[in-house]
Amino acid sequence: MDVLMPQLGETVAEGKITKWFKEAGDPVKLGDNLFEIETDKATMEVPAISDGMLAAIIFRAGDVAKVGAVVAVITDAGEKALTPQASDTSSSARPLEAAPGKAALDPWNEVRTPERNFGPARRHDGTASTPLARRLAAERNIDISTLAGTGPRGRVRARDVTEVPARKSAASPILASSATLAGYDPDSYEVVPIDTMRATIARRLVESKQTIPHFYLTADVAIGRLLALRSELNGAADDRSNRSALRLSLNDFVIKAWAAALMSVPLANAIWADDKILKFRRADIGVAVAIDGGLITPVIRNADGKTLTAISQEMKDFAERARARKLKPIEYIGGASAISNLGMFGVREFAAIVNPPQSTILAVGAGRRAPRENEQRGFEFYDVLTVTLSCDHRVIDGALGATVLAAFKSFLENPVSAIV
Repeated sequence: MDVLMPQLGETVAEGKITKWFKEAGDPVKLGDNLFEIETDKATMEVPAISDGMLAAIIFRAGDVAKVGAVVAVITDAGEKALTPQASDTSSSARPLEAAPGKAALDPWNEVRTPERNFGPARRHDGTASTPLARRLAAERNIDISTLAGTGPRGRVRARDVTEVPARKSAASPILASSATLAGYDPDSYEVVPIDTMRATIARRLVESKQTIPHFYLTADVAIGRLLALRSELNGAADDRSNRSALRLSLNDFVIKAWAAALMSVPLANAIWADDKILKFRRADIGVAVAIDGGLITPVIRNADGKTLTAISQEMKDFAERARARKLKPIEYIGGASAISNLGMFGVREFAAIVNPPQSTILAVGAGRRAPRENEQRGFEFYDVLTVTLSCDHRVIDGALGATVLAAFKSFLENPVSAIV
């Protein structure tokens, strides 16, 4: 039975194998962890779905495999250890890390029918390649035209592909152009590898800025009443249980108020979907969480229908598991909008980049004391924070963006109205 690289999310195309828990030749039971994979969002173990023996490991620790690629083979007891290389008809074909002492390969027995066309059998220079070699090259992100074949008349075989390390597309060193490097003393810097998360962030943000027409709206929000209500609620929670887990953060109120604003302006609770717009019936809001090497945006589902306490507890759980790379794919995909809060870092104001397929993101700065003119034309100090809404102009026009931002401002300045 082929062990495939699993699909861990709609936008995840490949995974990096970081560890094998079993070795070739080891017995395997249903549910045993086989290997650990790392994507741009999470790290998780992949269990066996049947009993048997781990006959061969195709992708080793450190290799990057595309979703659906065969990473290993499990056989029943006594079954011949047929690996993807077995279809190579050369007598020198051998399994990668095949179990020692097991049955020999049957080089004439087809193992797996290719699911799609992996390119022409003959290159422009006349060099031929086997179907299996082309499939393995595609799955391992290797350009088969760069390989020298060891088969008859230079034919490229599966072995020629598997002996080349899989492309570390997300973990390869930064490749700077010679012109860039020429401007720096080699002793003045060190090359930092790009991991899976950083590579994905770079790709998605470039895609966002190139394909989404952004515009930005900024507003100051008075938060004096909000701070008073938060203090009262946290004080009541301490009196009841003295449990810090029940304490509400400013961000919890922001999430609740933004959910209420999206529900009050339904046209803003929507995303662009190529030839249509999807308008949602509930407010699913992503909240950016900073982790080592980047950030991840778990989604609070149905935030408009949840209490502040429920939102607070869910965010604490999300943040803890996000930093441990233990979030499930379903927990960080979807949503029509997101919130990015840098107030805890003392940032007063910033503009965030829309994270597709979402259509808006609300950037929240730090609360501060600021002067303003009062009704008597004198000056007073008040508590305020600055927020900036980034919008996808394909979905949200200027007036619509201003309307939903005004609704958010009203809910946050009158927080009880967002709660009830």
